[in-house]
Amino acid sequence: MNATIVAIGGKLLIVLIGFSGGIAVGSGLVALLIVFDLIPRLAQLARAFHMSAWFESAIISGTLFWTIADFIDFKIGLPSQLLQSFVGILAGIFVGMLAAALTEVMNVIPIYAKRLKLSDYMIALVMAMVLGKIIGSLFNWLVM
Repeated sequence: MNATIVAIGGKLLIVLIGFSGGIAVGSGLVALLIVFDLIPRLAQLARAFHMSAWFESAIISGTLFWTIADFIDFKIGLPSQLLQSFVGILAGIFVGMLAAALTEVMNVIPIYAKRLKLSDYMIALVMAMVLGKIIGSLFNWLVM
């Protein structure tokens, strides 16, 4: 009987730790999105500011859907590699735009360029970062 109580207590502790970690990570993400105004900036970069409510709804809906999908061990069986590539490209575009909005808000690139005295080479610096990200991602997916 005591072993059963200990086992249940251990499982409840694991659930509590997992839930607490999820709350912490979720709160951090929401704080990041709100403090840096990432969604309005993302909408501005996409020249779709009139659709910023759609961006917010998409993030909330996607978060809820994939959280539930993770709990029920949902798997998508896409029929072809072409369709899988298309979905991957769309996901990559979204993550890249979100990262660009964060970088833009924090003014990371201009500060680094000024400190390294590379202001005249700003386009080359950004292209090097983009190409490095693309090559690194392709290496990770194709080689590793």
